Amino acid sequence: MSNKRIRIDRFYQFMTYSAASIAVIILSMIIIFVISNGSGLLNFGLVVNDYHAKFYNGGIDNNITFSQTERPESLTSEIYYSEKWGIGLIEEENREGNTIISVEYIDIDSPLRNMRDKNNDNNSLSLSEGSIVSSIKFYDKNSALTIHGAEHMINELDTSDDFREIVYSSLGGGVRGSIITTLYIIGLTLLIALPIGIFTAIYINEFAKKNRVTSLIRSMIEVLTGVPSIIFGLMGLAVFVPLTVKYTQADSANLLSGSLTLAVILLPIIIRSTEESLKVVPDDFRTASLALGANHTQTTFKVVLPSALPGIMTATLLAIGRIIGESAALIFAIGTAIKDDISIFGKSTTLSVHIWSLMTDEPANIELASTIAIIILIIVLVLNLIVKLIAKRFTKNFG
Repeated sequence: MSNKRIRIDRFYQFMTYSAASIAVIILSMIIIFVISNGSGLLNFGLVVNDYHAKFYNGGIDNNITFSQTERPESLTSEIYYSEKWGIGLIEEENREGNTIISVEYIDIDSPLRNMRDKNNDNNSLSLSEGSIVSSIKFYDKNSALTIHGAEHMINELDTSDDFREIVYSSLGGGVRGSIITTLYIIGLTLLIALPIGIFTAIYINEFAKKNRVTSLIRSMIEVLTGVPSIIFGLMGLAVFVPLTVKYTQADSANLLSGSLTLAVILLPIIIRSTEESLKVVPDDFRTASLALGANHTQTTFKVVLPSALPGIMTATLLAIGRIIGESAALIFAIGTAIKDDISIFGKSTTLSVHIWSLMTDEPANIELASTIAIIILIIVLVLNLIVKLIAKRFTKNFG
């Protein structure tokens, strides 16, 4: 081999290894950035809690029995404790980075465990660990607010025998609603897009005649794969939102209109991927099936389609990834309102739109956005494993 040929081969090898190394480094940097910024906020409460905090207004009776419990030794110096009221408060930051005062400890005999609901006299309220205390309003002095700090709030309680009202809430800031919305969108979109896309690909590859019309259809499908998703979002706003408002109980942008919009976006991907999977099935399979007496339709659905199933599952994985990562189209087709009560006929946000909403704040909440990104990665990984297990099971059954 000549020296020139050796130099060329080494250059190709260098370019190959360099490109692969750069790709791995870039992907690793993205993963490291997301994990390093978001892992601190990742916890079970973030996943199961609502985004909007629930507020309560509690009051006490005139004749109350104060706590008899001394300060527990387990409480750290950062926790301010009132022996009189049996409650320990601490200053923390919520998921948006704002200072809050939360209940770190509350005694069993604390009078704050048995309060009246000032919004409904028939209900009783119980302050619990993890609750966020916003303010304590007194009769004879100024209210103790979050801006004054936990120490001030405890001091005011210690010097008072009663108070007019205590306002507290749940933590909030959770992404439960966005997770449910994302799963709804994935299910509805695949339910619409997969059957249409797969059967369209079967028609084009197995039944349609090879002529200019078929070539035109393929060209149009390829053009649609390159159309920006925000254009589909405008179509969803102009077509699917009015359509769902007219024929369903929806009154504005909703999950169903978003799913229809995403289904249109995914159709070119599913059709092209499925068609390529059908093309790689050997013609010998078709010929053998026809020789054994099966007709064209039976051959297509009992021989060709099962053989192409792994490729179709790959198309499904690509579709799921596109659904979870899509935001531009959904801003128009669903809206940007973060909801806790989810309905397919109402507005809500997926996890990706939730990230967009956080990044539009001033300042942008990079930590929480990164945490949601980690949740997205976990969901994609779990769904990928599920789809691969299903594909393996079907392949074994048809094999």
